Amino acid sequence: MAHRIVEADKNGVGYAHGLRAGDQILTIGGERVIDEIDYQALTAERNMDILVRHPDGQEEHIRFVKEDWEPLGLRMDETLLCRPMECANKCVFCFVDQMRPGLRDTLYVRDDDWRMSLMMGNYITLTNLGEREFDRILRRKPSPLYISVHATEMDLREKLMRSPRSRLLMDQLHRFNEAGIRYHCQVVLLPGWNDGAHLERTLTDLEALRPNVLSVALVPVGLTKYRDGLEKLRPYTPGEAAQVLRQAEKWQQRFLARDGTRLVYPADEFYCIAGEPLPPDEAYEDYCQIENGVGMLRRFAEEMRIARRLDDDPRGRPRRVLLACGVSVAPYMRKWIDDWGPEGVRVTVRPIVNHFFGETVTVTGLLTGADLVEQLKDADTDEILLSAGVVRAQGDLLLDDMPVQTLRERLPAPLTLVSGGGDGLYDALKGVLPPD
Repeated sequence: MAHRIVEADKNGVGYAHGLRAGDQILTIGGERVIDEIDYQALTAERNMDILVRHPDGQEEHIRFVKEDWEPLGLRMDETLLCRPMECANKCVFCFVDQMRPGLRDTLYVRDDDWRMSLMMGNYITLTNLGEREFDRILRRKPSPLYISVHATEMDLREKLMRSPRSRLLMDQLHRFNEAGIRYHCQVVLLPGWNDGAHLERTLTDLEALRPNVLSVALVPVGLTKYRDGLEKLRPYTPGEAAQVLRQAEKWQQRFLARDGTRLVYPADEFYCIAGEPLPPDEAYEDYCQIENGVGMLRRFAEEMRIARRLDDDPRGRPRRVLLACGVSVAPYMRKWIDDWGPEGVRVTVRPIVNHFFGETVTVTGLLTGADLVEQLKDADTDEILLSAGVVRAQGDLLLDDMPVQTLRERLPAPLTLVSGGGDGLYDALKGVLPPD
């Protein structure tokens, strides 16, 4: 595979040793360069042996010595980009299978890519890897990776994921351990499927893989109303969620006493379902699973508390503010605003029921324009606050493809999209942020 150099920095080490725009890199250290992962790993070495093809067709080995990890100063063409590897499973709980029809194409992408796991923290199942690609992982030694375990009983894992290759997991994890690769794990829990005694077995098996197992997140299954023809599943009841929390606490105490880390972390949603208070800040240690919804609410609360504590003048701009949010976070949000909100601001927390995906979907990030417009159309308020997390990264569309501008036009009061965490909400409530 040849990858063309688009630009060579004249102050870079690559240019100093003869690499130029238009040259094509064929191998580095005798290895083919498949993608950006290979390029970054191979160019991190001290001794360089780069086989290039010049624009005139001549091939040349360019050899030189540089500092470890010193970049070559090259900008490569798009052939080096990591194009997502697709999922090979048919998981009974797959959220993509439950997406409402007719949305934009990117919402139906089923990625399962170890490179995105390394670079972005995406969870992967390892079932779409042939032996050659798996060996490449072992050679590159990427750490940490994020592994979707779900169960360590292979009959059960195959039942959950409906892929024969799901049975390879424990062998794959042992090979990771031998290569020195470390990884975070997640277990998506389905009531009556892989919890209880099955979860006990999973945690026991993962314990044996320490210290390469860095953490284990326990996440409740997410279900929408679009499940016609799919496996019959149900959400957790408050009592069942509480049982998961007690089971996790037992394991946390065990690991904390022995290893100095709790290792096992239930997702925030389990506390929301059970209606229980969130653990304190120190219970999440380094918040290693926050992108998986573990500790996100506690960090938000801590940021808001600190923002209020550091504010020399906690008086806000007097007005009526309506905060729209998901059903699950609403009770916590009311308490945080009562405890740490700015003075002089009348705040109403309005939980938005998710009719678009179904009432079992209760998180703020999956709210849509249609539900917001319908449930806020008669709101009597001076300003509406809404998390910017409901809008895609480009800042223009909600999940149902409603443009942000359209949402603004259809709401009865000015809309402020709140970025950041609890400190961002504090500033927005206080009124120091202008409407975006």
